[in-house]
Formats: sequence, C-alpha cells, structure tokens
Amino acid sequence: MLLDLRTNRLTNPLGIPVHPPTLSWRLESGQQIAYQVQVATSPDLLAQNQPDLWDSQRTESSESVWVTYQGVPLQERQTAFWRVRAWTTDSESDWSEPANFETALESWQAQWIGGTLAGGPRTAAPCPAFKKEFQTKKPIARARLYATALGIYQATLNGQKVGDHELAPGWTEYKKRVRFQTFDVTDQLKDANHLEFTLADGWYSGHIAWRGRELYGDRPKLLAQLEIEYADGQTEIISTDETWLHAYGPNLESDILMGQAEDARQSYDHWQPVLTFEETVQVVPSQEPPVRITQEIIPIEIKEIPQWPASRWLFDLGQNMVGRIRLKLTGQPGQTITLRYVEVLDKNGKIYTENLRSAKQTDYYTCKGGEEIWEPVFTFHGFRYVEIGGLNTPPTEETLTGLVLHSDIAKTGEFECSDPLINQLQQNIDWGQRGNFVDVPTDCPQRDERLGWTGDAQVFVRTAAYNRDVNLFFRKYVQDMEDAQFESGAIPCVAPSNNIIDHEGGPAWADAFLICPWEIYQTYGDQEILSRHYPAFQRYFQFLENTSRDNRRCYPDYEGFKGFGDWLSHEANTPIEIIGTAFFAHAADLMSRIAGVLGHSADQANYQARYQEIRQTFQDHFITPDGLVASGTQTAYVLALHFGLVRDGQAPIAVQELVLDIERRGDRLSTGFVGTPYLCHVLTAGGRTDVAYRLLNQKRWPSWLYPVTKGATTIWERWDGWTEENGFQDPGMNSFNHYAYGAIGDWMYRTILGIDLIEPGYKKFRLAPQPGGGLTQAQGSLETPYGRIESAWKREGETTHYTFTIPPNTTAEITLPNCPTENRNSGTWMIQQ
Repeated sequence: MLLDLRTNRLTNPLGIPVHPPTLSWRLESGQQIAYQVQVATSPDLLAQNQPDLWDSQRTESSESVWVTYQGVPLQERQTAFWRVRAWTTDSESDWSEPANFETALESWQAQWIGGTLAGGPRTAAPCPAFKKEFQTKKPIARARLYATALGIYQATLNGQKVGDHELAPGWTEYKKRVRFQTFDVTDQLKDANHLEFTLADGWYSGHIAWRGRELYGDRPKLLAQLEIEYADGQTEIISTDETWLHAYGPNLESDILMGQAEDARQSYDHWQPVLTFEETVQVVPSQEPPVRITQEIIPIEIKEIPQWPASRWLFDLGQNMVGRIRLKLTGQPGQTITLRYVEVLDKNGKIYTENLRSAKQTDYYTCKGGEEIWEPVFTFHGFRYVEIGGLNTPPTEETLTGLVLHSDIAKTGEFECSDPLINQLQQNIDWGQRGNFVDVPTDCPQRDERLGWTGDAQVFVRTAAYNRDVNLFFRKYVQDMEDAQFESGAIPCVAPSNNIIDHEGGPAWADAFLICPWEIYQTYGDQEILSRHYPAFQRYFQFLENTSRDNRRCYPDYEGFKGFGDWLSHEANTPIEIIGTAFFAHAADLMSRIAGVLGHSADQANYQARYQEIRQTFQDHFITPDGLVASGTQTAYVLALHFGLVRDGQAPIAVQELVLDIERRGDRLSTGFVGTPYLCHVLTAGGRTDVAYRLLNQKRWPSWLYPVTKGATTIWERWDGWTEENGFQDPGMNSFNHYAYGAIGDWMYRTILGIDLIEPGYKKFRLAPQPGGGLTQAQGSLETPYGRIESAWKREGETTHYTFTIPPNTTAEITLPNCPTENRNSGTWMIQQ
C-alpha cells in the first residue's frame, strides 16, 4: 500500500505555482525498485486507466519523493488528480487512492484598492473594511477566492470567516514580491452575498523594529479576485476595483509591536468609494504553511493586584508563548479593558516591561455591553503573563485564554530521556521555535525588533528541521534573503530587509544564504532550493572575493562592516578576522558542494580550489606550527575544527586545547552565537563526547540547563538573562524567548538518539547513539520524507538494549559503541549489548 501522497510536499494543495510540481509518496513496506504515476483531469479518467495529463509508465527508480511531473503543460487554475503504484523487491502494490492539486491564478483582473486614511511615522490610522455585494442566481460548480494585501487581512463571506489563516499574507520583501492565498469558498456562497475584508497595517505600514512605521508604504492595500464557475460552464469574476466601498469602524488602531485597540460600540458605517493604486510588486502564490492558532492555554494562576482606584489582575499562563488572547466577559457600555503582556515578573512580582524597549505590547478593548468575546486578531505578543485592568468583577479562568500562533509547521521530531531537566530543555527549544517562526524566523517575539536575523536562522536551521517540517518555511526565507540581496551581492543581516539595517550581514550572518539552503537540501533532498538560487549564491561568493584580501575576510583595515563577532560569548573574545576567514573558507566549501550536486563540475573544482587556498591562509595566519589556534578561545578552536581548517594530523591537539579551556572554566562553555551550535559536535567528532555531556548537564551559568533550573519555558537570548547574583541583564537586549542557543537540539538528536543522515532526505541514514552523561535511557523519532525513524536505548545494569525502526524504502548504518557498523533495511531491530 502507498500512503501520504503529496504535491510539492503538500496534501491536496490549492493554488500551487503552474510550473511542474513534484510528487511524493510513502511505502508501507519494502524497498521500491520502480513506480508508475498517472495524472488526469478527473478521477474518473484515472479509474478508467485513461490518464490524459501524464502516464510515467513503469519507471525503474527507487525514488518516492521529489518525482517531477513531466506531462502535458499545466494551465492556471487547473485541477489535476493523480495516483501511483510501486514495485518493490517483493511485490507490486495496488494503485493508491487518488490525490489532487490545483494550480494558482496567474491572470489577475483585480486592482489594488485602499482607504482614504493613512497614519504617520509614529501614529497609526484606524483599520479599514472593504465590501462588495453581489448576486448569484445559478447553480455553482465551484468558487475560489484569491486574496492578498500589503498589510494583513481577514476576509468574511456572508458573515463567515474565509479560511483559518492568521496574519495573512505574512511578511515578504514587499518591494519585490507579496504572496496571495487561495480559498475554496464554494459552500459559503448564497443567492445574495456580502464579501468583506478588514485590513491592518501589519509589517507593511506598521511599526517594524525600532524604525517606526511606514517602512514600505503609508496604508494597507487589498487585492482580491473571486472566481465563480457555474454548473452550466459560465464563469463570473468579482475583483477589487473602484466599485468597492470602504469604511472605518471599531478597529481604532492595530500594530504588531504596539497592540490593538477596539471600541465595540462602533460599527462600520458611512461607506465610501475606495482609492485605487498602481503597484509593481510581483504577486506570487503562497506555498508555505500559514500562521494558525495551534493551541489554547488556560491560566494556571490568577492574582489580584490591589491598586487605587481599582484592582488589576495578573494571569499566569505557565508558558512563555507567542500569540494573542481571547477575552470573555460581561461588560458595561464604554467600559475599557487594558491588557499588558510580559514574559517575566520582577523581584516584587510585578510585570517586567523594561526589556520590551519601545514596544507597548498592550491591547485595549472598549465594551458595547453584555456578554462579549474578543480577540485582537491583527497583532501578536510574546508573553507568559497578562495584566488586566478595567474589570468590574473578579475574573475566572474562563475570562482569558491564551491562543498560540505560529506558522503551522508539522511536528516531526520527538525526544525524551531519563533526565527531566533535559526533557524540559527540549520542550523549551520547541516552544522557542514555534514562537519565533511566525512566517519569518525572527530573533524574538516581544520587543521592538522581531526581525528575521540571518545569523540566528543559520545556527538553528538543523535543529529546526529535527523538531518540525521546515522545508517550505525555509524555502520562503531563502527567497526573502535573495530578495534582500544588495546589488554588490552582499546579504544583509536581516530578511526581509528594506534597509532596516543598511549594511551587509558579516560573517556567520550573511553566510546563512548558503548554510540554510544547504541544510534544507540535506534534510529533505530537494535540489530545487539549490538550483533556484545558484546564480544569487555565486553573486554572494563573488562579493566575498571582492571584499577579502589575500584570502582573509574582515582583514584589519577593511572599511566595510566586519560583523557581530561571536555574539554574546562569555568572557572570550574571538578576533573577527578569525571568524571571517573561517566562514570564508566554509562558504567556498559549500559552494563547491552545491555546484557538485547541481552538476556544475568546473565550478565545483574552482570553489574547492578556493577552499584549499583559504584553508592554507587560515593555517598560515591563525594556527601555530604546534597546532594552537590564535586567541585560544573555544569558538576559535570550534570553527577551525568544524570547518576542517586545522592541519592534517593536528585535530587531536586542537580538541585537547578546547577541552582544557572548558575544564579551566569548570566544565562551562564560553561560546556565543557563532561557536555554540558546533561546540558539542566538535567534541564528539574528536572523541570527547564525555565532555559534551558534561556541558549539557552543567547547571551553573553559562549553560543550557541553568535557565531550566530557574523555571524557563523557552530559550533565553543571553546565558545570564537573569542570575541570582546580578538579577536581570541589560534591558536593552534581554529576550527570554530567543531560539539561537537551542541549537544544542541538533546534537541531542544526532548523538543521544544517534539519528543522522548519510544521503539527502534520509534515503540512507545513520543510527549511532552514544549513551552517556548519566542517562539511563533515551528514545525519540524523526519523520522523514520516507517515513518515521525511531531510536531508543535503555541501560539495565551492564547491558544496554537498543531498538531501532527503519522506514520503508530506506537503509541505515547501525553503529554501536565498540561494535562494527552494520547495514540494515526497513523494519524494527532490537539489539542487546
């Protein structure tokens, strides 16, 4: 049996690009040796074995993912149905159940429309609503709504919300592209219809970081097209144009950083003609999982804060989360509720707002009277605690509910071990990822920043890919980076950018443009993320060539931006030239690997030659003849080892020096954002997994478990965000939800569970757990494109029991301590040692 049929890695998607899609499926058992795919314009044609779009015939191949459609060219708005059967070494499958996909709109007839009001650089305007009323008097076959906005939108049709998306269409480099969504609204249409959109500033005209408002435009704008196909074959198109009306009403202001204010006593009256606008932005179909509400959280504690003239109430949700709230109350007309959101409390138990900087994170709701339920749908906050003022009766746990928002990326990884602190660490890593993956991988979700920092993304990308299916999420982000690329080829330190920070990203940050797509290719196996951006990769590497001197990046008198160094390292200063040159070598190595995958053999050889030349320069300038790395910091040794820059035969010396520095610090690390993700990998590769475990188990700061012992439920930005001796760190930069240091999750999956890829997409992978660190057991799994990998081990006395599950159509190398490597095919294997 064949399962989980996907198109472009999506299940029965609406609105995919018209270019040839990729098809994937999973086997229930066996090793595939051939397949046959059939694609047709109707399921009946498939059932009759008459595929009119494509019949691959029997194709000798073991591939069951990323199989490219090669049939009749697809047209816009076309629906196709497909099925597959496979031959294995043992049998032939039946035909699968049909799957389907529908291509996107390309021929837009709609115009951009907007309202008459605009805010200022620091002042917001009310949220406009747009409406169109129309009749349908014939039976309807199907109806599709195509919609986007410069800003964020929410649509209703006949009073019912369209779709379950939040904060749509998300954030892109608006000067180059904006995504649109496709909705099936067939069942929402009636004879008389009312289509309405409410728009908010979002990232387009609202506050971004510390830069104020209107970085892209002065007001939100709407583009929408409703296409109705009647049963008699006729089509009707209703699109945004000058005939639409707009009004302003209850939504007085809405801002992602500042919050939302709504007066429920008001309504949308005084409908006026819209303004139309000419926009040159490219409108492209969205393929990424949308932002959705994925979880509801009930408060674990409610405290009264006595205050004159009225008490306030503090709600503790028990989890530092990202999203919004649902407020439920019986209000009086004109009663105004104030909601303030924070991550932590100060030493007196009051809300700690200093680390928010200029972000207000405050919502206001003015009641109309009676029983009321309200959600601030056009903003989001990072918080664990909510302080409510303005209530006239004591609240209950039903008064406020936390609604968790993030890009709805499926959970793929599971990890659990015998140490509850490490288990909590893993939960914190995943919560930090969820909270900061809101369409863009942001650094933090609460203060006046919330930017797509490239450095944070690249250090965490592999951990992210263990925890959740981030393939499409990072495909979008890599496009954001290319859209933000300077004419010089440089990559900024944030994407989307719009010159929020108007210089290149520097070492480890700009290099995300190569690191992220390479890791995504390795994890999921799709070469398209490499081929699509290869010319831009080349422009970036040429920028590195143009701005280096004698193979040294960030040389002493370089006048450009030299980067952020080993950001937030602890009592260790790694020279920027070491970091820059190490990442220059790494970039050359990645370019060689990427060129090889794409079949550009001449480029592959040239980039590999450059890697060797830069490597030699690194050795000549930064490594002594005895194998000591200049500056002696942990990060300097980590980069030299991880990027293969030490001289042949001298790696043991470098590992020994690294271990000595760790031990001199009492088994504690000193690395920052640059060195931390590779630190434990380097130790394991150098035969010192025991030291890596000591770092993982460390409970004094700086360490991963110190925040856990202090009740953290997400990853902190700083190792010492709060300490007993010093209290809070610098409030100017002290997020308590910052995923970068969660990169240790990669090592936990690869080493404790032993799950690591050998071939892209886990077609072939390694199972090599290394028990240690006082753990008595560990178990976990990873959903790959081919199926679920499971790894578990348990120590009982002197015996260790291992259990592994290898998914169909894959092979694994099993390597256990002090044992030779064995190759195994799909199945469940139990081994005792």
